[in-house]
Amino acid sequence: MTHRAAVIGLLLSASLLAAPALAGVIGTNVPAQPITAERIAKLPAAQQPAWKAYLERSTAQEKADRAALAAELKPGDTAPPPPPAGHGDGGMALNKDAAWYASPEARHIADVIVSFQTPAGGWSKNQDRESAVRLPGQPWASDNNSKYLSENDFDAARDPKWGYVGTLDNNATITEMRFLAKVAAQVPGQDGEAYRQSFLKGVRYLLTAQFPNGGWPQVWPLEGGYHDAVTFNDNAVSEAAALLTEVSEAKPEFAFVSADLRAKAGVAARRGREVIVASQIRIDGKPAIWGQQADPFTLEPVAGRNFEPPALSTGESADLLMYLMSLPDPTPAEVAAVHGGVAWMKGAAIMGKAWTGGKGDPEGRRLVDQPGAGPIWSRYYSRTTGKPVFGERDKTLRDDVNELSLERRNGYSWFGAQPAKAIKAYETWAKSHPAK
Repeated sequence: MTHRAAVIGLLLSASLLAAPALAGVIGTNVPAQPITAERIAKLPAAQQPAWKAYLERSTAQEKADRAALAAELKPGDTAPPPPPAGHGDGGMALNKDAAWYASPEARHIADVIVSFQTPAGGWSKNQDRESAVRLPGQPWASDNNSKYLSENDFDAARDPKWGYVGTLDNNATITEMRFLAKVAAQVPGQDGEAYRQSFLKGVRYLLTAQFPNGGWPQVWPLEGGYHDAVTFNDNAVSEAAALLTEVSEAKPEFAFVSADLRAKAGVAARRGREVIVASQIRIDGKPAIWGQQADPFTLEPVAGRNFEPPALSTGESADLLMYLMSLPDPTPAEVAAVHGGVAWMKGAAIMGKAWTGGKGDPEGRRLVDQPGAGPIWSRYYSRTTGKPVFGERDKTLRDDVNELSLERRNGYSWFGAQPAKAIKAYETWAKSHPAK
């Protein structure tokens, strides 16, 4: 175990000892630490310049973004309300016939996308891109504050009126960029230039937001808390790396990207792949799976929201394994990561249990014995015990999902079968990528 891992282990042990003596309570979740000048000053001297420059770049960009928004309004003008929050892909379908992307409908969506691009080059999340174009002075982001926010909530924004102004959460930014590229490919000449320029600005955003170690935060410019962590949730790192790889290879939809920018995209994609391998959790010296987020400096798993512990996370890890197996040129380290990750997943499978219940069920969702059921996997597993772990909004961690409040049992995906898809894909992949 590394020194940093030992320190984190001691801190977690202390939090467990400090937990209230309630049935099933095994600890208290602790918040992820943001990127700060104080933390950077404690890094090895050789690492500090790059991280100092990164933090300064983020701070300057946030100031520029805020100034740009303010400048859109004349003195005395009232700013339009934020755009309403939505869900799903926001109308940005990526699976239509090529000709559809030249239609008025598709071009309207692309115009809305361009209008909501932040000065930094990214986009916010949870917005309907089929609605109206952005008005002068209108915020780029919707109100993404959770209705469950309480004092000292891990998800509380540093500024409630300035959150997720540029994010990879919920597939944001990557989806907008892919949609723009599809429209630009069907709208040649000057008519499509705005879409191409917006896409290029998005590429530069990804390059600028990338950490010195190759990861990406959930939100950039930085927002603090777990948003500053290397984010595997919603495939942030792998989706960014995959898109930049396609850009670097001059795929037809991205043929308009300059050779210089393609080269930079290729380097960034490779570094993104490297941080995935470096962040893989090792147990007893063997590669296991990944956390939902990793500390930007130590790459140790960190908490997300109040109920999301710094644990082994099967959903994100299944997606990472699928990504690594999709690579046409995996490195020996990536091949080893897949073998180790799948082996761990197989050992963590839960048999003879079913995650039942749902809307209309007065008992809510719950885990029950069911002979022949499975395999399913817990969303989180403790690094120390290897057993499932669950969280409440009050930050308590528990070892029995059925002891969670009704709101948390019904409101979160505590079990799933995503690893089964990765294990099945592995059966074919392993034949051409044997373990060393």
